[in-house]
Amino acid sequence: MTSDNGPTKTISDYESVLNKADTAVAAFAKDDKTLTHKMRAQLRKNPTLIPALVLLLSIIAFSIIAPRFFGMGALSTILKQVTVTGFVALAQTLVILTAGIDLSVGAILVISSLIMGNLAVVSGVPALIAVLIGVVFGGLMGLVNGLLVARVKLPPFIVTLGTLSIYNALKLWYSGSESVRNADIEKNAPELLWFGKGFNLNGASLSFGGITLILLAAVLWYVLNHTAWGRHVHAVGDDPDSARLSGVQVNSILISVYTVAGFILGFAAWIAIGRVGSVSPIAFSDVNLASITAVVIGGTSLFGGRGSIVGSVLGALIVGVFNTGLALAGVDDYWQMFAAGCLVIVAVALDQWLRRATQ
Repeated sequence: MTSDNGPTKTISDYESVLNKADTAVAAFAKDDKTLTHKMRAQLRKNPTLIPALVLLLSIIAFSIIAPRFFGMGALSTILKQVTVTGFVALAQTLVILTAGIDLSVGAILVISSLIMGNLAVVSGVPALIAVLIGVVFGGLMGLVNGLLVARVKLPPFIVTLGTLSIYNALKLWYSGSESVRNADIEKNAPELLWFGKGFNLNGASLSFGGITLILLAAVLWYVLNHTAWGRHVHAVGDDPDSARLSGVQVNSILISVYTVAGFILGFAAWIAIGRVGSVSPIAFSDVNLASITAVVIGGTSLFGGRGSIVGSVLGALIVGVFNTGLALAGVDDYWQMFAAGCLVIVAVALDQWLRRATQ
């Protein structure tokens, strides 16, 4: 059809234009979805990328807000402060990788330290033997958790919530609610304080405890990524039924994970004595939440099967950076707690988003 103003468009012409527009929009949406999907999948395969980026941005941001923050002195102090939390986070990572959780980590740490301190200082047992006994008891307490989870088939949250109360009662009974003083440790068992010592390197003060944390993280990274036991741990956390059908001894893996976590906590007790300089039954009351926060921020999924040992160490450093940076900026303690809570919520929300990468 034509008119005085030129050719007249028919209905079919308009329909053709609309169809082309719809096709273009659908193609764009598909490309966008594919891009988002690929990005989520990439982050899922490399969970350490996010905490590494967050740590870098946090250091830059707090260096601008508080110029004193950006310096080897402040950064080495943060590493010292998060050493104990880092060790506990490593133990917690192993448990969370199996889709579990351990709320008794702080109590196991404190009981082990009390055993070391009382045996070495009060009973006169050689310090290194006292340390060995404390580490063994840490492993035994982890073994109890593992047996209840694997053999009795109780939920990890309920099991460790119960053993948290049991271990807290035992530590007060064993210690008589009394601490082991720094002066007594230095006099009778100075070996217990060794991990609190260190050396200076280009203006940075490094403790032996901090160096040991890095070495242990490297060992656990290798074990989880390059051994059959590590692959089985991931398989149990990802899908225990499929792992069982594949021949994995799920119960044995769960028991071993909780036991190894207990041994790590027992060793961390020695680190904690050197860090604090004394032994107290009420010490490290907030390490449970701090360790879970570090693990979640570090990219380990609370649903199991996916995580990163390096990410957990980075997560502990992020918590330390936030606390130290906010303190140097003059922010009150409750806002520091507020920031830590926000970090956890954001990390869990991001974990949920990444879990949809394969959907």
